[in-house]
Amino acid sequence: MQGRMIGLDVGEVRIGVASSDPLGIIVSPFTVVKRTNLEADLKALVDIIKEREAVRIVVGIPLDREGKPGPQAEKTQVFIEQLRGVTDVEIVTQDERFSTAAATRMLIDANVSRKGRKEVVDKVAAHHILQTYLDRLKRTQ
Repeated sequence: MQGRMIGLDVGEVRIGVASSDPLGIIVSPFTVVKRTNLEADLKALVDIIKEREAVRIVVGIPLDREGKPGPQAEKTQVFIEQLRGVTDVEIVTQDERFSTAAATRMLIDANVSRKGRKEVVDKVAAHHILQTYLDRLKRTQ
């Protein structure tokens, strides 16, 4: 599939956003949406989806160690359904069990301060989610 994809790391306080290039090869951390209320959160995401001309949205689903959905995964699924109500762009999910840990490790390795990590970890986690999805797509093609 050609076209820009958006990756989302949906949290209680922030939503990390990453974006691919139009060819779906390169993924970059894009922004963080600070959550306020559902309507504002959805509007911010729809604006990003339109601005980036996204053709697919990849949302990280937090599964437990056994790969089963837990309470947070259920909250994320509800959010996905709400997002589907305001956009026609295809939404798919990606296991995100270790995305935040991987993002934090990467930032620590890059000597990013604790304060700096807090500001960017969500969009770096979204990057990890989207990159994992694209890598999986390449392996199956």
